[in-house]
Amino acid sequence: MSNKIDTIFFDVGATLRYVVEDPEFAAAADRELMALVGATESHDEFFAKLNANWKAYRKMAKTILLDVSEMELWLQYLLPDYPAERIAPNAARLTRLWRDHDGRRVPHEGVKETLKELKRRGYKLGIIANTITETEIPDWMCHDQVADCFTTVILSSKVRLRKPDTAIYHLAARCIGSAPENCAYVGDNPVRDVEGAVNAGYGAMVLFEDAGTADREGKDPTVQPNFRIRSIPELLELFPALN
Repeated sequence: MSNKIDTIFFDVGATLRYVVEDPEFAAAADRELMALVGATESHDEFFAKLNANWKAYRKMAKTILLDVSEMELWLQYLLPDYPAERIAPNAARLTRLWRDHDGRRVPHEGVKETLKELKRRGYKLGIIANTITETEIPDWMCHDQVADCFTTVILSSKVRLRKPDTAIYHLAARCIGSAPENCAYVGDNPVRDVEGAVNAGYGAMVLFEDAGTADREGKDPTVQPNFRIRSIPELLELFPALN
């Protein structure tokens, strides 16, 4: 690794954490979500509609490379036919429950230890993540006691920009106080993560080749990462201690 790299940004979903299927956990989330909005449809009807609205929103967001706030997401896109006075105050909780609909999210092996060691070695650490929730990642950081590892956290739901727009990478670099060429990015998506970091002029891009995620974008990568890893602790082999 070039010795000019002093800053490392991370993706979160599938990179630092992954989804574990948990039917009971997901079912409890579904029940609470339906109760909060006062759903009158059956479970299957309700979630069929919600899934269709979600897919439409995702297609739009990926096309224009912009995300919306949680309240906008629910009022304008996911449940526009439900009473605003019921949806608006519960938007943040609804987003978390919608995420839990897929299962529990847990960290990959060695994440906490690797982050703390990279910080000890002198690197500035940050997060750049496409996400619809404004609280899930901060809550995870506190729960797993890694909040002190990160100097800057950039979430698309907060800044509206989303990867692979180079603007979100440049924003992160400005916020953390590093030139793009002094930054590395670690992500799992061979299209969105790699293209964004490389096109933004980051000094290095590390692709975490997490099984089952490599082709989910449905298109071929136009650029290649500088490095490939199969586990997060391998980062310690790429990033030696800074002087």
